[in-house]
Formats: sequence, C-alpha cells, structure tokens
Amino acid sequence: MSLTIAVFSDVICPWCFLGKHRLERALDALGLRATTTLEWLPFELNPDMPPEGIARATYRERKFGLARSAALDAQMTELGRAEGLTFAFERMRVTPNTRAAHRLIAAAQDRGRGEAAVDGLFRAYFQAGADIGDPAVLQRLAAASGLDGETWEHARTDADLGARITALEAEAARMQIGGVPVFLVDRRWAVSGAQDTEAWIGAIRARMDEAPGIPAG
Repeated sequence: MSLTIAVFSDVICPWCFLGKHRLERALDALGLRATTTLEWLPFELNPDMPPEGIARATYRERKFGLARSAALDAQMTELGRAEGLTFAFERMRVTPNTRAAHRLIAAAQDRGRGEAAVDGLFRAYFQAGADIGDPAVLQRLAAASGLDGETWEHARTDADLGARITALEAEAARMQIGGVPVFLVDRRWAVSGAQDTEAWIGAIRARMDEAPGIPAG
C-alpha cells in the first residue's frame, strides 16, 4: 500500500515533532514507511515574528505566563520521554522567525530531501536548542540535508519559492486550519493533532480495509 500524507506544521511546534514521531512509528509497525510519501507544508505559528526572533523567555512569558510555560514544557518533556523522544527546552534561548526554515524545507523537498530537512530542523531546535532562524544555523542544516551552498543561497531569496510558501499558507487559511499539526492523508481525510501511534495504526488499517487486495503490512 502506498500513502501520501501532507502535513501542515511548524518547526517550532513541539506537538508537530511529537506527531511526526508517532506517525513514523505507526508506519514502521505497519510496514508502510518505505511506501509512504510525506509532504511537508508550511504553517507559521508566528507570522509577525521579527526576523531576528524574540528571546524565548520573553515570548513564553507574554504568551502563557512563566508558571504555565514551565508546566507546558514539563508536560511535553514527559510525553517525549515516554516515547523515547528528547525535548531540551532548557537549552533554548530564542523563539525564531520560521519563514527561512520553511524555505529550506521547500527547497530540500524539491530535491527529495524534505524528510532530512524537517528532521534536522526539529532536532536542532528541540534537542540542541539552536536558533533555527539564524542564517549560519540554516546554512549548516541545509548542507546536512543535502543542499549545496549555491542551491541554498538561491532558495533563501527566490521569489517563486516565497510565493509558493505564501500560497500554501493561504490554502491552510482557506481550510480554516488554526493550529498544527494537521495531516492530510491521500487528500481524502484529515487528522488533527499529535495522535498517538495506536490511533494512527487503527486509522490506517481502516483505510486499508476500504481498498480490497491491499496487504495489511
């Protein structure tokens, strides 16, 4: 069975990182990882963020208050630990503008390297505490995902690539997507939020049952 799953996400969203991890575990359990195409679509949680970002402590205090921010980080840390996924919130210093990160994902995806770019960005931000809005960090991550320097320099400023990202974000708005992650499976049904692995397995098996002759993996 082959699946195409388009994912609206942002690389500073911990639920998106967790949701990606849970989906991948489900695909592995079903033997579908190699035959599933993941398409990563842009959704900026903070489209008005200054290009240089904001100190994370300041951003989180304004959005949640210090006590709730700490509680949310602790909750996510425990959720990740239960599934073998590390969140190192204590290392983070900046909440970045993610527009350039979405350019990196789009450029890498055009070359069949989208998964490497997305995974590298998530891990750099949530596990290394890197500022993924920093041009030097993005250049390093672009190289790690398989983009040469010239390709990344072009992608950083390419007007057509920027227009494509804007159009996809407008599509999310038309679909009334107000939060991420949102997974669009074969463009036929949508799954919102970081569903657990067993829920994904059940949903995909139900999809298999709708298609006679497809092995269950």
